Amino acid sequence: ILATAGYDHKIRFWEAPSGICSRTLRYPDSQVNCLVISPDKQILAAGGNPHIRLFEINTPNSNCILSCEGHTGSVTQLGFQAHGRWMYSSSEDNTVKIWDLRTQHPQRSFDCGSPVNSVCLCPNQMELVSGDANGSVKIWDLGTSKCINSVIPDKAENYRHRCSVPIQNVDVSGAKKHLIAASSRGTVYAWDPTNSSKLVPKAKFQAHSKLQYLLKAKISPDGKTLVTTSSDTTAKLWDTATWECSKILKSHTKWVWDAVFSADSSYLVTASSDFTARLWNLRTGVVVRRYDSDYQMAVTCVALNDCST
Repeated sequence: ILATAGYDHKIRFWEAPSGICSRTLRYPDSQVNCLVISPDKQILAAGGNPHIRLFEINTPNSNCILSCEGHTGSVTQLGFQAHGRWMYSSSEDNTVKIWDLRTQHPQRSFDCGSPVNSVCLCPNQMELVSGDANGSVKIWDLGTSKCINSVIPDKAENYRHRCSVPIQNVDVSGAKKHLIAASSRGTVYAWDPTNSSKLVPKAKFQAHSKLQYLLKAKISPDGKTLVTTSSDTTAKLWDTATWECSKILKSHTKWVWDAVFSADSSYLVTASSDFTARLWNLRTGVVVRRYDSDYQMAVTCVALNDCST
């Protein structure tokens, strides 16, 4: 299941192999900032400003089945617990929230102190990692509902610019071998997160020019590759064993906002301001399919669930 959305207030489902748009849903409130598909492939969650809407994937019903109310700013990232029992979100309203999918109101809320650009769930399903506009990476223990670690990766960079350099994205690999954070100025930081309360630095590198914006950073399901996307029109692949760049994916002509790996880590779908999403074969670095929207506006988010189970 492949879905894209963006500034045109529409969510599109695509037949991934053929590139045919099979279904379109209207998202009436705002642009769509983020999409995620539930583990069982039954539900699509879409985050806008400030609502989260849930839609059924396998029925003709085009209306949302649940509207999650509680954020007061743009929703920046969404995710499901491994078995789809609950959902989590981050927002520019300074909070990370947890949602019971049986109700429209948040079950829990964590105050991060500044707009939150990214959130991810650790493989143990008991910790959330957030990245915010103040340049902080925070780890939240879901058992105690407390922040157990807060790190500003590069205080010197913040001091040099006399302002905070925002953390644009955070992610944790499936085996909890790597925790990465990427700043909006293109710097990627990597830690060993084995002990969440004491992160061990592993790497720091400049993924994209500081004169451009880094927009997305995500670790592949097999944990071997990191993708970063940027306003420089590229997506870059990084080997997590060496943190060296293994490929630069060039085909988009404008900002690349989002990227998602296939379940086997062999393919990548990217979303861009050039009105398209593109499917890449990562072995060859070649685009094998384009998904062209009929409305000339930016595609800012993409969701893919091609798991066999």
